[in-house]
Amino acid sequence: MDEKFDAIIVGGGLAGLASAYTLAQNGLEVLLLERGDYSGAKNVTGGRLYVSPVRDLFPDLWKKAPLERFIAHEEVAMLAGERSLTLRYSGNELANEPYQSYSILRAKFDRWFAKQAERKGAAIITKTKVDDLIIENGKVTGVLAAGDELKADVVIACDGAMSLISERMGIRSPGLPKDHAVGFKEIIELDPNVIEDRFGLADGEGAARLFMGEVTKGKFGGGFLYTNKESISLGMVVSIKDLMEDQDVTAPELMDNFKLRPEVAKLIRGGQTAEYSAHVIPEGGYKALSKLFADGLLVAGDAAGLALNIGVTVRGMEYALASGYYAAQAVIAAKEANDFTASKLSLYEKLLNDSFVIKDFKNFKEAPQVLDNPRFFNHYPEFVGNMMKDIYEIPAGSKDRLYPTMKKYMKFGELWAMLGDLRKVMKI
Repeated sequence: MDEKFDAIIVGGGLAGLASAYTLAQNGLEVLLLERGDYSGAKNVTGGRLYVSPVRDLFPDLWKKAPLERFIAHEEVAMLAGERSLTLRYSGNELANEPYQSYSILRAKFDRWFAKQAERKGAAIITKTKVDDLIIENGKVTGVLAAGDELKADVVIACDGAMSLISERMGIRSPGLPKDHAVGFKEIIELDPNVIEDRFGLADGEGAARLFMGEVTKGKFGGGFLYTNKESISLGMVVSIKDLMEDQDVTAPELMDNFKLRPEVAKLIRGGQTAEYSAHVIPEGGYKALSKLFADGLLVAGDAAGLALNIGVTVRGMEYALASGYYAAQAVIAAKEANDFTASKLSLYEKLLNDSFVIKDFKNFKEAPQVLDNPRFFNHYPEFVGNMMKDIYEIPAGSKDRLYPTMKKYMKFGELWAMLGDLRKVMKI
């Protein structure tokens, strides 16, 4: 191709598609390169999109978007070795429009989003791997892909958690195990009526359940379950550092054991696994975010480390959409000024800093360190499970009073340790 583009986007996930959609909508010439067979073919992230933060950025998308179920019920399950405790929260703010979040199948959603970007005028080429950047006098001027030199004023790197594009430019170091996790997931097909009966859902409602404790065998991470229209997304996220340091059990073995737990097995009974996938997830939080811009280059989505785990929620998709949108806004401003230097493109960082994205990361900047506490994944699930067992157990003889039953779990040493953990949790 001899044509020069205003922007070339590497990666057709949510960040890349958001950039392409926004740039094309504003009349810029944009080319998106995706190595998969289609956008969404390699996008296997979790299964939940929080729409509220990005609703106004893409006002024309949501009415027709192929979303699955709106999440009306939030659930947390603490799994001990032989028992468990599940909490379920339901509120009007979850069940009434506009809905805060939806379960989502990325293969379906991303493919649809790509079509919307194409209708705006974006050129999308799939089955194409970007091999390298073209750098002239310290400035990115294009990419090398499939033997072709493709030129652009700006390249936007949306190539995932292990972004080689930003590494090539020298604005990101190779990822550290402690700042990443591996996520693996199955899509399990079930009849819609079965899903609604098992999870107590009305038509269109969905549930999201997070699992902690025995599910990861003491490693940092947890399990998740999201109800779709005709399937369940079931998976786990586990620290790569922990998997490397303790190799007694592999990630696939953790997933197999997870599915055999009675709390999980009864929910997926009769289902057919239609898809299995795994990928790397950034988990380092604010302190591990990469540099966002250089001369002729912007970095968005997972490539910039924009995923956030605070224990009760795991978020990333809305950050990808927002970062793609703000990257596009910075390119639009650079185009108007005909200035694609790092100084001008730094507007992208300012836009992100002023948005919910970096504000969230700053608010929860201590989360990775606080949650990296083995007691959350082994001690507390057992502690709570054993206490609930004694509270609800009816023995053959007389039953102890509730206060003494609970008091035996509240010894000084335990209370002191719990206080220490609570003081850390207060940071988030």
